[in-house]
Parts: sequence; structure tokens; C-alpha cells
Amino acid sequence: MNLIDLSIRRPVFAWVLMFALIVFGAICMNRMGISQLPDVDFPVVSVSVTYEGAAPEVVESELIDPIEERLLAIEGIKEMRSSARQGSGSVTLEFDINRNVDVVLQEVQTALSQMRMPPGVDPAIVRKQNPEEDPIIIISVYGDAPLKEMLSWTENYLLDQIRFLPGVGEVSIGGFSQRNLRIWLDTKKLEGLYLTVSDVVEALSTQHLESAAGQFTEGRRELRVRWLGEASSVDQIKNIQILRRGGQRIFDREIFIRDVADVEDGLSDIRRVARVDGQQAVAMQIRKQRGTNEVVVAQTVREKLEEIKDRFPQGFQYRVNVDYTRSTEATVDLTLEKLWVAALITILVCFLFLGSLQAAVNILFSIPTSIVGTFTILYFSGFTLNLFTLLALTLSISIVVDDAIMLLENIVRHYRMGKGSAKAASDGSKEVLPAAIAATLAVVAVFLPVIFMQGIIGKFFFQFGVTMSAAVMLSLLEAVTITPMRAAAFLSSEPKISKLEHFLDEVFEKLSHLYQKVLHGTLRWKYLIVIGSLLFFVASLFLVSKVRQEFVPAQDQDLIIVSAQTPPGTSLATTSERSKELESILSANPNIAGFFVSVGGGGGGGGASVNQVFMPVTLKPRAERHQSHTQIMNDLRGEFKKIKGLRVTMRDISARNLSSGRQNPLAINLRGPDLKVLLQKSEELMERLEKEKLAVDLDTDFRTGIPELILTPNRKNMASRGVSVESVGQVLSAGVGGLRQGRYTADGRRYDIRFKIKEDQIRSAEDFKRLYVRNNFGNLIPMSQLVNIREDNAIQGINRVNRQRAISVFGNLTPGQSQAVVLEKASAIAKEILPTGYSYALEGASAGFAESFKSLYGALMIGILVAYLILAVQFNSFIHPVSVLIALPFSVTGALVALWMFDVSLNLFSFIGLIVLMGIAKKNSILLVEFTNQVRRHGEENISEALLKACPVRLRPILMTSVATVAAALPLVVGAGIGAETRLPMGLSIIGGTIISTLLTLFVVPALYLMLSPLESKKKDILL
Repeated sequence: MNLIDLSIRRPVFAWVLMFALIVFGAICMNRMGISQLPDVDFPVVSVSVTYEGAAPEVVESELIDPIEERLLAIEGIKEMRSSARQGSGSVTLEFDINRNVDVVLQEVQTALSQMRMPPGVDPAIVRKQNPEEDPIIIISVYGDAPLKEMLSWTENYLLDQIRFLPGVGEVSIGGFSQRNLRIWLDTKKLEGLYLTVSDVVEALSTQHLESAAGQFTEGRRELRVRWLGEASSVDQIKNIQILRRGGQRIFDREIFIRDVADVEDGLSDIRRVARVDGQQAVAMQIRKQRGTNEVVVAQTVREKLEEIKDRFPQGFQYRVNVDYTRSTEATVDLTLEKLWVAALITILVCFLFLGSLQAAVNILFSIPTSIVGTFTILYFSGFTLNLFTLLALTLSISIVVDDAIMLLENIVRHYRMGKGSAKAASDGSKEVLPAAIAATLAVVAVFLPVIFMQGIIGKFFFQFGVTMSAAVMLSLLEAVTITPMRAAAFLSSEPKISKLEHFLDEVFEKLSHLYQKVLHGTLRWKYLIVIGSLLFFVASLFLVSKVRQEFVPAQDQDLIIVSAQTPPGTSLATTSERSKELESILSANPNIAGFFVSVGGGGGGGGASVNQVFMPVTLKPRAERHQSHTQIMNDLRGEFKKIKGLRVTMRDISARNLSSGRQNPLAINLRGPDLKVLLQKSEELMERLEKEKLAVDLDTDFRTGIPELILTPNRKNMASRGVSVESVGQVLSAGVGGLRQGRYTADGRRYDIRFKIKEDQIRSAEDFKRLYVRNNFGNLIPMSQLVNIREDNAIQGINRVNRQRAISVFGNLTPGQSQAVVLEKASAIAKEILPTGYSYALEGASAGFAESFKSLYGALMIGILVAYLILAVQFNSFIHPVSVLIALPFSVTGALVALWMFDVSLNLFSFIGLIVLMGIAKKNSILLVEFTNQVRRHGEENISEALLKACPVRLRPILMTSVATVAAALPLVVGAGIGAETRLPMGLSIIGGTIISTLLTLFVVPALYLMLSPLESKKKDILL
């Protein structure tokens, strides 16, 4: 007894199976996490180091070079990128996609643990990159209070309130000043007391020290000994006595630190300021734990902030500046909505084709059984509800109902022949079962190769492919068990036909006769039909050059990122003042809901980015404004150009987390030995791209012209006066560099102690000459006698790729340009202008575009090959699969025509539609070929007659599945909202491809079948 007969004779089995799939699927769905994208470990590890006060060249030679040399021994490095900036450096390693990133992380940590860092340099921080660990929400605390109070309250109270919320991973304040004990040295008082900076530093280091003292035994007790040598308050540090002057004991008087310096519990050097509504602010970044529901986590954080806002100090307020979960929530909700709308439309189509409410309800049950049942597989596979899994479920609706439609339509046909309901269910199901199995396996054959795609996009498509394959396989299970059982139960024992059913039967009967007549003529002109259709396909390929190609379409997610730069060397205060011009423009735009201003950046080493401005701008919801985000960006671009001395760039977040590196649609990297040549060629490249109107908002990551005061030793004078280079360096690093010279405890936490000369005493190069250094004999020597001072221009940072110097050029596409065309022309220009010994490469989202398209093409080709092999096995023929697969080129033609007509780009999501289309298009041709073979097996030897008998019978289910597919894709095309730009290309690809391929399949497949029939091998019965 097979599954079909078992289900019909034991209906309880089929009902229980259906109940189990739906119930357990629903339970698993409610337990799944929600995220924007699949939880994927990018094969990227970053190493960051801080060398406070060091120039980029020093960071490169002292830190980056040794780190790179140690890391080169690690297996599987695909690309090594490094950056040396003022006071900090980083090395980013990208590995082969198949390497375990956790193992790589351990290998990197092991390699660096054996490396000795220069004095004063903290151990390197090693992290892996994962979109799941990116901030999901950025919140600012703002008000009129001093920055120190705001930072202290946020760190000591607010962060802890959020850290312990369920699902919250890391909460951090990035790039802002930290609480420090500051000792502000007065050079005039030092000179008056015949002291130097080094004397004060020595006093603190020798008299502010806590060390282990061990333990001792007293009778029956053991006592721990603790030496509390550290000063425990600001006043105690002020009262530390300076005992030595140049190493000699001071006897003539008592001198304390308070006599030569001001001591305060303050902040480290302020290198970043932030504002909200013109008020000082502090920003917090909140990350979620892996696998959790980011929408729920963000909601929990917002509720907690609302709960405790009444306990905020007077004048403190908070605002959610960036909430990435809003777009995630909207995308998930809209996709789920489209899913159920597509399901209802599909059922309506089935009712209109069959005219039977019972049949429509039968098909209706097949959707939750397959779709909801798939959640069980997703849950135990460790997947989340994300863009790719939800799109797969939405697009699978038209596929999962196909099997039910095929079986049910044939069951109803047999039932109307006068058979009983059970007999009709059994015979009708068995008749189309081979076609259903072949169609399902052929569909899975398209999606399985997607699982093996290379690169980061391949990791995302893995979840898409598994989801699709699971839904399709469950639909087959449902079709061979539950559908026949329900059909037998729903159909009455007497063949009573309603008026609507009778009317529809007549309509399709006439349509079948018309189709038979046209098909008869088609078969007579079979060569002309096949050759003409293939020429039509070839001609349609010219549309590829007419359709824009890009990685992902520009998506309106109610958020744009504005970045600006003042000329190199501009101070933080000046940059902050200039940024107010941007604020005024943004405030006047009625489409903008709010924005956050961050000036400067980089905590470590003071950074050299105080001329940078970062502004995430939140737009009003799409329904409340009349302009798209790209139109708003164009308007703002025109306004920003009026601001002199400020370079402004903008981007959206369309490609966020879809690739590693830069998210700009255009990003190209020039590499070579000489930075001057690279700078010249990068400027030439930008000029050419702008002149040819290929790109806008172009910029590079290389900056020159930063003013730098260079002090070089006068070695002859230093030697004659007994002054070492080390002594001068100590004075400069402590007095000017503000380096850490100790730690102290306050409020249960440890903070740095930093010396620095009072800022009003170091205002020009002349002030350096008045600093004093002690020589070997204890005498004070003015710096003017020891060093040569000059001002020069420096570079802001040095970037390298695979140990070569590199400069990146990046920006946005000119509206209407194809990303493929721009990248091709940019690469051609780079190849043309670069001299021998220099090279170029795409990076970030641009490299992701090239890699993903290449991988997708490969996956499609493998899918078609696997489908051919499966069909060859199913039909026991090498010829018939060719007749089936002829439908695939026409589906591509239809997709290209639809995209071209509606001026929609060919992108990652269009390809998703094409992949689904490949699976759908084969089903119709399988029905025609399989039923024709059945007619021939039943005694019809004339192939033309077999085609004329079989094809009209299959017309109705073919039209049903095709119209159901188009109807299911309509919700993707209709409507706006977040994510509409990604759904539109998919919907158009499926609709256009289905319409064209269905129309041509009905005529070309029979014609080709007839053409290839002479090639069939003569089958002989093999007796075993």
C-alpha cells in the first residue's frame, strides 16, 4: 500500500500529520529570533592598537609592520588591510569563507600574545566582524549639564540599567572622553622652583604606588598584609611631596605637587563632541546577543528608558537617534503580510478556475501545512526570521500550491468521469504523481546549488536555499498524503456539478479546443516555431545592456548618513562650529524628523579625525513625505554645495551588512609603493568619474596638509650640554602628549592619571622653546638650545592592502547610472592611468556586487545541470529533459522585459526572483512532457496525435498554476513601505518570466518534443 492509498483509507493519519506540521511549526515560529539578515560569521578579524601621540609613520613602523609579520603565518588569509593614524592603528584580516572564524580568532590572539609592544602601548584588541554584533540601536543622552557629569552618570548608572535587560549584549559609549585625574603643570612655577616636568612625574610614580605585601602568621591566625601606598583622593595627590630635583634630595624647602600644578578629577583630552537639538550629548551603542529577537530587544530597551526617565538628573533627556530594528520590524511585518495576502489571492484564483469552494479550501489547507511546517526545520537549523528566510517563504507559496493544484485538478477530472470520491482521489493522484515528483525534484535541484554559493552572499543564500527546499519538499509530502485524503473527504459520492463549475468546464473546454487547433498548426511549423522562439530569446539578451545592474537597489529605510570634513588641521572647536551650518540646512528640511551630530571621533591616541562630522539623519516615515530618500539626498546635495570649506558626502544604508568593508556602491582601491603617485592617480580617477557623470559624492581615505610641528634634536648642542634624547622625549610626552602616567581609584573603579602642561602655556612654537630639560649635572637647559623647530604638512593616515600602500576612492552613483557600467568604467580608467608596479581592486559593496553576480550565475548553471540529470532519471531519457528545460530561457526573457519596461535594475533581489522562476517555469513543461509520455504508453504511437491529446488536457492546470504564480507575486509589486525596493524586482521578474514562459511553453515545448522524437532510443523490455 502506497502513501496515497494509506492516506485515503486511514484519513486520521493524514489529519494528524497535517495537525502536527501546523502546530509544531507555529510553536517553532514563535521561538525563532528576528533579525535583518541571517546570523553569519563574516570571515573577518580586526586587530586594533593604541599608541597615544604617535605619528602615523611611527605607528606603521613600530606596530603595524610587526603585527602584520606575525599574522602572515596564519593559514587562509585572503586579504590583509591595515591603517596607521595619529595615535592608533588597525589590521583587518579577511579569510577564506570556509575558515572557522572562532578558530582564526584564537590563532590571531595566540600570535599577538608573544609580541612585545613598545612602552605605554596597551595590548591589542582582537575582534571578529559579524552583522549580528553590530549596534541595533543608538541612543543619546543630552542636556545642559557639564560633559563630565553626563558621562559619569551615563557610565555609572544608565549603562548598567540597560546591560542587564534580556537579550542585550554589549552597551558602550564609543569615542567620547573618559574620566581621568588631570595634573595641569604650570611651567612658570616649575621654572621658579627649578623643577622640570620629569621631577613631578617621578614624584607621583614613586609615591603613588600600591604593591603586594604578602601575609604572616600570628599564633593561630594568618593575616593578609596590604600596603596602601596610593593616594585615594584628589587632595592627597595634591599633597604628594616632590622629594627630588634632578635625582638630588631637596632640603631647602618642602615642595608639593599643588605648588606647581592644578589637580582635578576631570576628563581625558576632548576629541569628540556630540549634539542633539543644539545641546551637548553622549551617544550609547546597544548590541544584542546572537540569535535573539532584535525587535523585542530594542522594544525592551525603549520601554526601560521610558520607565526610568523620571529618575534622570535634572535637565537630562534621551533620544533614540538610530534604530535599525524599525526597518527590520517593518520588513518582517510587511513580508509576513505579503505572504498571507499572496496565499489568499492564490486560493481565490484556484476557486475561479475550479468553481468549487471545496476544492479551493482543500488547496487553502496546503499552504499552512507547507509554509508553517517549514518553521520547524528552520528552528532546528538555527535560522532566524530574516529577510532571506521570509522572502523564501513568500516566494514559495506559488510553488507549494502547484503540487496540490496538479493533484486536485486531476482528481476532480476523474471524479467527473463518474468515479467515486476515493477511487477518483487514488487514480487521479497516481496519474500525476510522477509529474509532481519530477517537478518537485527539479525545483529543489535549482535551489540546492544556491546553498553552495561562495562568499558572504553565499552564506545568506544558504538559508534562502534551505528554506525553499524545505517548503517544496513538505509540499510534495502534503500533496501525496493530505491532499488526496481531503479530496476524498470533501467530494460527495454523487457527481453533482454546480452551475459555476459547469460554466467553467465549458469555458475551458472551448479554450482547450482552441489551443488544440493552434497547436496543430504549430506542430506543422515546428522548426519555424522553435528557431523563432530561440531567436526571440537571443534578441532579448540585448536588454541586459539596457537594464541597470547593481548590487542592491537604493532602499528608502527612513535613514541617511551624512558625513562631512573640514580642511585637514582644522581644530575640533572650529569643525564643531562649521557643522552648525549643516544643522541649519537639515532643520529647515520638512522631510527630516531628526538628526544627531557627532564631531571628531576615535578615542585612542587623540585621533587625527577632529575635522570629521558624522550625522545619522532620520527621515519622516515614507507615508508622511512626498519625496523619496534619493530625492531628498539630491536636494540636500545642492544645499550643501553652497557651504564653502566643508566637504559633504551622503549615503543610504541599502547595502548595510551585505558585505564587509565600505558600503558605498562605488569603491575602488589603488595600490602601489609611492603615496604621492597614488594620491595623484586617485585625484585623476575622481576627476574622470565626475567629468563623465558616472559618480557623485566622491572622496578618498587619504588626507594631506595636516599642519605638524616637527622638533629635531641638535645633537651637537645636546652632547655638549649633557642632555640625552630620552630626557627631551620624557618632557614632551608627559607635558605635551598627555600620556598616562599612573592609575587611581574612585567610586570603586580605576581611572588614568595624565600630566599635561596648561593649555594656555602651549599656544605656539615659541612656547616649546621655553620648556626646560635637566642635564647630567642637574642643570636646567632651555629647549631652545637643544632642538630645531619647524612646521610642515603631514599625512592624516597611511592605509595598506596586502602590505602595499593604498588609497581608496569611493562615492555614490550618479542617479540613473548602472552600478555594473560605473564599476567597469572605473576599473578601465584605473587600468589606463596606473603606471607599472601599481594595481587596483574593487572593495566593499562593489566587490560584493562582482562576487555575488558571478556566484549567482554559477549557481544557476549548476542548478540547470542538476535539474537535467534528475529529469533524465525521471523520464529515463536524455532527450525529454531538453524539451522540459527549453522553458527556462523564455522565463529569463520575460524577466528582462519586465525589468526593462518598469525601469527596475537587475540586482541581488532580481536574481532571487530569477532563481525562483527557474523552478516554476519547468513545472509547466514537465506536465506537458509527462502526460504526453503517458498517452504514448497507453497505445498512441503517433507522436503528433499524442501531443494533441495530452497538451489540451493539461492546459487547465498549467493556466491555474501560472495565474496563481502571477497572483501570488502581485503583492510584491503593489504597495510601498520599507523594503518595497527589494520586493519589486523579485515580483516583476516572477510575473514577467511566468507570463512569457507560459505562453511560449504551451507551443514551443510540444514543437521541440516532436522535433527531438526521432532521436529517442528504441526501448526494449528487459526481463529480470
